[in-house]
Amino acid sequence: MQIRNFCIIAHIDHGKSTLADRMLEMTWTVRKIDHNQMLDRMDIEQERGITIKLTPARMHWKGYELNLIDTPGHVDFQYEVSRSLAAVEGVILLIDSSQWIQAQTLSVLYMAVEQWLEIIPVLNKIDLPAAHPERVAKEIEHVIGIPKEEILLVSWKTGEWVEEVLDAIIERIKDPDTFKKENPQKYRPAGSHSERSEEYNKANDILHKSSGWHDWISRALIFDCVYDAYKGVVAYVKVVEWSFKAGESMHLIHSDTDIIATEVWHFSPEYTKDKTLSHGQIGYILTWLKSVRDAQIGDTIIWWIENWKLEIKNLRDFIVPGFKRVKPYVYAGMYPVDTNDYEKLKDSLEKLSLNDSAVEYSLEDSKALGFWFRCGFLWMLHMDIIKERLRREYGIETIFTIPTVVYLVKSKNLSIPEIKSGNNIQTLLSTWLYKDVLIYEKYTTAISSDDLDDIVTNNTIDPSEISSEISSALTPRIVVKSGSDLLDQGIMDIILEPIAEVEIVGPKEYAGNIMALSNEYRGSLKSMDYLDENRVVWKYELPFGEIIIDFYDRLKSATKGYATMNYEFKRYQEADLVKMDIWINNEKVEALSWIVHKDKVYYLGREVTEKLKTLIPKHLFTIPVQAGVGTKIIARETIPAMRKDVIAKCYGGDVTRKRKLLAKQKEGKKKMKALGNVNVPWDVFIKMVTRD
Repeated sequence: MQIRNFCIIAHIDHGKSTLADRMLEMTWTVRKIDHNQMLDRMDIEQERGITIKLTPARMHWKGYELNLIDTPGHVDFQYEVSRSLAAVEGVILLIDSSQWIQAQTLSVLYMAVEQWLEIIPVLNKIDLPAAHPERVAKEIEHVIGIPKEEILLVSWKTGEWVEEVLDAIIERIKDPDTFKKENPQKYRPAGSHSERSEEYNKANDILHKSSGWHDWISRALIFDCVYDAYKGVVAYVKVVEWSFKAGESMHLIHSDTDIIATEVWHFSPEYTKDKTLSHGQIGYILTWLKSVRDAQIGDTIIWWIENWKLEIKNLRDFIVPGFKRVKPYVYAGMYPVDTNDYEKLKDSLEKLSLNDSAVEYSLEDSKALGFWFRCGFLWMLHMDIIKERLRREYGIETIFTIPTVVYLVKSKNLSIPEIKSGNNIQTLLSTWLYKDVLIYEKYTTAISSDDLDDIVTNNTIDPSEISSEISSALTPRIVVKSGSDLLDQGIMDIILEPIAEVEIVGPKEYAGNIMALSNEYRGSLKSMDYLDENRVVWKYELPFGEIIIDFYDRLKSATKGYATMNYEFKRYQEADLVKMDIWINNEKVEALSWIVHKDKVYYLGREVTEKLKTLIPKHLFTIPVQAGVGTKIIARETIPAMRKDVIAKCYGGDVTRKRKLLAKQKEGKKKMKALGNVNVPWDVFIKMVTRD
C-alpha cells in the first residue's frame, strides 16, 4: 500500500509548523508560502507561534500518499496528541539543536513508543550560531537508542535537506497494512472475541478472500472534531478497516449515536471531496451532528453489511483502544466586565462549546458579584485561549476568578440537599470521577467499569442500578469545583485532591533550586535520572492545586529559563485541606475563597491580606481586609481611608476649632463605611494568589 501516515512531535517553538510548510511546498501541495505556519489558521496561533488545533494535510511524493497530522505541542492538548498518534504509523521527532530535548517532547515521545510507532529523529535549526547538533545527537542516542548516523540534520527555515526527510518517511515508516499485521493490539481492544462462527468465516472469505480480523466491518478512529456553522460536526478520521462512502449509515460506539455520512473528504490541506475513504487513509466525514460532544475525540465509527445479518453481540469488540472522555481539570469563575454583556457572554460560551468539548460552563449567582459562569478548562493555557477568543471573536472582555481544581469531599452529614436529592452521584457518574472514588475506596471489583460506562453513555443515570456496595461508597461524596462550594469544616470527613506526575528536565547546576521549589509546593520526589553529564530528569508527584497558578513561571525563574516541565494526572489522594475565606469590609467575598493546605493557611492568610491591601484602591473610608478559617480570623490588614486635609485653611484660632473639624470628618467616615461599597479590581483574583 503506497500510503504513509505520520505526525510531527516537537516542543513549542522548535519549528514544527514551519517544517510542515516546507513539506507542503516541496511536494507541490501548495504554492510557495509567503507567510509562516500555513496549517496554523487562528490569529492566536500565528501571533504566539504555537499550534492550538491539530491540522491534517495530504501530500504526494514519488508516487506515495503522505498524510501529515500537525499536532499541538503544549501539554494542555495531550489527549488530542495521543489520538493523533493512534491514527499514524510513524512520527518525526523534531528537536531544536540549540534548545535540547524538552520535558513535553519526552512525554509525547514515550506515548509514541507505547503506540509502537517508527521514530525518525530530526535536528532542526542547525544553521544557528547557538546550535549544538553533535551534543543533542548524543542525547537522542542515549534517550531513544537510535544511532547518531540515522539522525537527520536540517534547516526548515531555508528548506535544506527537506527531500531527505521525505525520503526517510517513505523508507522507514511502514504502510498501514503491514503495521496492523505486526501490531494488531493497537486497533484491537483487550479481551475482544477472536473466534467467530463458521458462517462468519465463510462470509469473510467470500467478501475479501483474506483471514483478517473483522474484514466484513468498516471501522474508523475519530482523532479530532470541529464544528462548522454550515455543515455541522466534521469528524477527522483514520480508516482502520475497509472503507467509508457518502450516504452510508454509520454508528458511533461510545456516543451510541447513528449518523449518515453525507460527504467524505480529505485535506490538501483545504477540504477536497472524495468518493470514498479507504483503509489506511486519513480524511474527514461530514456527520451533520450539532455539537462536538456528540462525536467525541477517540470514538470509533463502524459500518457493517446488513445483507449478511451477522449478529454483533458486543460492539466493544470493535473499538479502537485508548478512548477517554475529555474532562476539565481547572475551574474558574467568569464575569463580563460590562454587566450588560451577560446574555452576550452566555451566547458566546454556547457557541464556543459547540467547537470545544473540553469547555464546561454553568450559571452561578454570587451576592457580592452577581450572576456569573463557572467554567471548566483543560489547563491554564486553555483558559487563556478561551478568554482571548471571547475578546477577539465576540468582543467581550471578561474577568476570571481564582482558578481551582476539582476536589472530592466525603461528608459526615448525609442530609444536606445535594446528597438527599442524589445530584452528587449523578455528578460523579457524568464526570467520570466515580472511578477515582472507587479506586480510593478499593471497590473497583464490585462492578465492572463497562457497566458504569454504559449507564453514562446511554444517559440512564439511575443510582438504583448501582450495587449497594458501590452506592454506599459514592453517596457521601461531593464534587467541589471552587472554594465557595466547600462544606463547613465540621461536617467534612475526608478531602481528596488530584495529584499530578510532573516531569522536569533541566541542567544539574540548578538541581538545588528545582528541588527546593518542588518541596515548597508539597512535591514528592520519585526518581532522578541523568540524560547526560549536564542534564537531569526529575519525576515528582505534586498536588494539582499547588501548581496551577505560577509553578511553571517560578521554575523558569529559578533555572534562568532552561528547565521545562510536563505533567499528567496520576490519582486522587487524601489531604489535610481547609477553606480560607476572605472578608472585605466585613463582607465575605465568595469568589476569593481558597482551598489551601492546613500547614500553609497562616502564612498564605497573611500574604493574601497584605497583597489585597496594596491591590484594592483606597476609598473614602477605612476598609478592613481579613482572612479566616471557619469562625477564626487568622490575618488582618486595614486599608486607610483617603482623607482631605480639612484643617488646611485654619490659619489661626483656638485648637478646639481644628478638633471640631476633625471630629466631624471622622463621623462622616463612619457613615460612609457603613453604607459604602468596595470596588475590587478585576485583576485581584489572579494577583492575590501569585507568589512573587
